[in-house]
Amino acid sequence: MNIKKVLKTILPLILGGFLVWYSISKISIDVLIGYFKQANYGWIFLGLFFGILSHLSRAYRWKFILEPIGFKPKFTNSVLAVLVGYLVNLALPRAGEVSRALVLTNYEDVPFEKGFGTIVAERIADLVMMLSIVAITLFVQFDFIYELLTKNFNPIKIGIGLVVLIVGFYIFTSFVKRAKKGILLKIKTFISGLIEGVTSIFKMKKKWAFIFHTIFIWVMYVAMFWATIPAINGLNVPFGGILIGFIAGGFAIAATNGGIGLYPIAVAAALALFNVPTEPATAFGWIMWTAQTAMIIIFGGLAFLFLPIYNKSK
Repeated sequence: MNIKKVLKTILPLILGGFLVWYSISKISIDVLIGYFKQANYGWIFLGLFFGILSHLSRAYRWKFILEPIGFKPKFTNSVLAVLVGYLVNLALPRAGEVSRALVLTNYEDVPFEKGFGTIVAERIADLVMMLSIVAITLFVQFDFIYELLTKNFNPIKIGIGLVVLIVGFYIFTSFVKRAKKGILLKIKTFISGLIEGVTSIFKMKKKWAFIFHTIFIWVMYVAMFWATIPAINGLNVPFGGILIGFIAGGFAIAATNGGIGLYPIAVAAALALFNVPTEPATAFGWIMWTAQTAMIIIFGGLAFLFLPIYNKSK
């Protein structure tokens, strides 16, 4: 077996195990279990409901990219493919996209490369949405973020750093534009593909339906985070804290296998900026991560089992 592939699988798990230990060290097991026992599961299930709606919307949105290239898969197969993809991502980051495309190849005769290409286009749209949420958060919480930065960093150094970044970015992009070979050419090709992928959304026939579902998916993600907060009695988080906590959790999920270990740490650190005590903030992070991970495991596992039954004629 390829050592590189083994390391890609094992190292994230080792990192996740360390992060779990580190997060648990911030709150005793007994206290954490107490929070789980006392949690209001009505709010947790409401959050999961929003999460399920996002998955259904993602499966439905997929058809708007597949239709222009001549494919109309069954909605049920699209939903099952999305759920399987999320489950596989828990074990192997980014492998979920491959498994999702393979499901349509096996059960809907969609060529793998075309199915995978549509998923990449979707991910580009999702990246734009994530960056939009970051931009909205910076706008809504500008005074808070500015005060936080000036309190912890020298304003002059921040200004110099921004100037250096802008100049560096300009020089870097100039080199990339002129690139003819090597890694700079790969970066140039990637950026061109990124731009082409985003602009292609506006060329599809049902672009507004696609855009609506893209916005809806991310509103449901934020709603899932927001709805779970009241599950812990006395946990008060302002709107800005919800946005920053959501962003921190999102990056944690992208950085490790489903955010294992890192998600509670990232969310607790974000909420700490708004003076939320460590224990309830960490407990919320664990409850939030456990709820969405359990949802993925249960529904993803059922999707694996149901796929061959639903497509038994294949």
